[in-house]
Amino acid sequence: MAEFRNQTISYLTSKFREIGIRPVSKHGQNFLIDMNLLDLLVRSANIQKDDVILEIGTGTGTLSTRMAAQAGHLVTVEIDPHMATFAGEELDDFENVTLLNYDALRNKNNFRPEMIETIKEKMAEIETDHFKLAANLPYNVATPIISNLLRTDITPKSMTVTIQKELAERIVASPGTKDYSALSVWIQSQCRCELVRIMPPGVFWPAPKVHSAILQIEVEPERRAAIPDLEYFHEFNRSLFFHRRKFLRSVLQSTYKGKLDKAEVDQVMEQGGLNPSARAENFTVDEILAMCELFRQRMQEKQD
Repeated sequence: MAEFRNQTISYLTSKFREIGIRPVSKHGQNFLIDMNLLDLLVRSANIQKDDVILEIGTGTGTLSTRMAAQAGHLVTVEIDPHMATFAGEELDDFENVTLLNYDALRNKNNFRPEMIETIKEKMAEIETDHFKLAANLPYNVATPIISNLLRTDITPKSMTVTIQKELAERIVASPGTKDYSALSVWIQSQCRCELVRIMPPGVFWPAPKVHSAILQIEVEPERRAAIPDLEYFHEFNRSLFFHRRKFLRSVLQSTYKGKLDKAEVDQVMEQGGLNPSARAENFTVDEILAMCELFRQRMQEKQD
């Protein structure tokens, strides 16, 4: 079994010089050099021997080795071929690791199908339904990764990630605040979220221009199962916040243009006791879920 390596600036700069590579900013390559925080990320993920772990952004493999030592299987994805080779050497002693060298995202709304199939295969191999995301996510793809994992047919039990502090604050935001958004509602409708730790730029190399955070997201199966049509809710929620400062009546009329006439929209709003002059940003998650269901049922009635 390989020993865990402490990832220091001197080690990274020396190793990168030796193999002739540099961190690539477009891939969000900022490496965590504070091993206490890296260990906190691993502990927060609560990795067990019956877990299949997905890591997106393998980097140097320093986090990967620690997770592989605890997991049933680690599927780790790295877009950069040079970094994948580097990490592959670090992970060579682990038989329970699958390293994939490609972009995890097919586009901003969908994962690469081969990655999802690999996760399913590994879950079948170790006979488990326990799947988790744990990663120091590249900041430029953190939002689609977190959001889209809740739209796949392999729901993670949890997502423990290092992301930009501003994004973490948006995810945990409360109604009526500037950070409250469609993303806040989408994730909180199905999950319990905890901001574990704020991290200054200096704990990474190269140092990013922003603060970061470790965010723990626990999926709540009962809340998720209570949403009748997840994809419908996802689209309704996005439409609601597209013009977050507009009055609710105007937003809903625009959303259902060509599907419901203005009188029908008003009727559904009256049925739900919705204030036409309210704004999306002031509704709670449960209120938005209830609003969505009223309109979904009305649309279903029209189609029957």
